[in-house]
Amino acid sequence: MVGPFTQALLALMIFVIMLGMGASLTPRDFVLALKRPYGLAIGVISQYGFMPFIGFLLVTFLSLPEAIAIGVLIMACMPGGTTSNIFTYFSKGNLALSVLMTVTSTVFGVVLIPIILVLYANALDLEIPRENIIITLVLLLVPVAIGMTLRKMNANIGAVTEFMGSALALFFILFIMVSWVPSNWQFLMTTTPATYVAAIALGVVGMTVGYTFARALRLHPRNARTVALETGIQNGPLAIAIIAFTFAGTEAQSIMAVPALYSLFIVIVSTIVTLIFRQANTAAEQKMPDSLL
Repeated sequence: MVGPFTQALLALMIFVIMLGMGASLTPRDFVLALKRPYGLAIGVISQYGFMPFIGFLLVTFLSLPEAIAIGVLIMACMPGGTTSNIFTYFSKGNLALSVLMTVTSTVFGVVLIPIILVLYANALDLEIPRENIIITLVLLLVPVAIGMTLRKMNANIGAVTEFMGSALALFFILFIMVSWVPSNWQFLMTTTPATYVAAIALGVVGMTVGYTFARALRLHPRNARTVALETGIQNGPLAIAIIAFTFAGTEAQSIMAVPALYSLFIVIVSTIVTLIFRQANTAAEQKMPDSLL
């Protein structure tokens, strides 16, 4: 269950995380993004084409309760987050492309997330209150705008804010471990194994599909690694915030199960994938082409 105090703490943490994301952006980033429609297309297709469809397939083929199925869909429709940027950096990927994909998926998400959720929810005969989700997404753009303003006013303040947001995104995982998991232990012990399969498979399959897609496009290996991580690593804190402010009671507890478990396991999965990518990173691959893609 998510009590009033936890809800308030979640709201504060999400605010700071989105503030940090905004502080990492400048108007120049959007100009560069518009100048690279190829990169924009890859970001949108990866986040809002592949991932929601993977979520749809998981709900279709796994025996999941309705609330768990809703949680899978919401998690699958989330944009990328700062966590993907961190793992891209450590995997020696293309950080500029990672940020571009994060920015693209976050901005486009305000429009695309409710539309995609409704389409897949109707196909699966699930009820999702899209109005509440739209309001939450619009409100979350406020701290992003504030962060961008801080960055423009003072680069040092912007850098500190960006670091705080990135650090808090990782701390969020610890917060789930010490707060949500113990208080929902009985539920986690009695929920179906399919819930865990869905939570883990969403990230694993997403990265696999993203990497395959990038290699099929013959992208540079560093860019392929970046697309893989950006595709599979979704914004777990955002999903949990949307659920906490949209649903209530035991329904919210069940719906939040997959995003919470996903947020825990994606760190483990991403760490393993990053180690694999670092091993594959040869000297030749480190020579990036002049273009972003």
